[in-house]
Amino acid sequence: MNWNRLEVFFEFLIFGIVVGVIEDIIAVKVVTGEPITFRVFGIIVLIAIPFAVLGEIVVDRINFIEIFKKFFRGR
Repeated sequence: MNWNRLEVFFEFLIFGIVVGVIEDIIAVKVVTGEPITFRVFGIIVLIAIPFAVLGEIVVDRINFIEIFKKFFRGR
């Protein structure tokens, strides 16, 4: 894996973590009405990190354009 590809991976990973944390904070606040404390924030970050990593690995490995082309050609 070259440096440019690794850099892009980490940029998207950080962005994924930030977006995941923001959307989880919104969901917790709207659904539960629970105040967002440092403990709640920490739990949200711990939950967001693995999903961001998994999302980056999946998005990096799968060529969705080719899948869509094969899917729509078959119809």
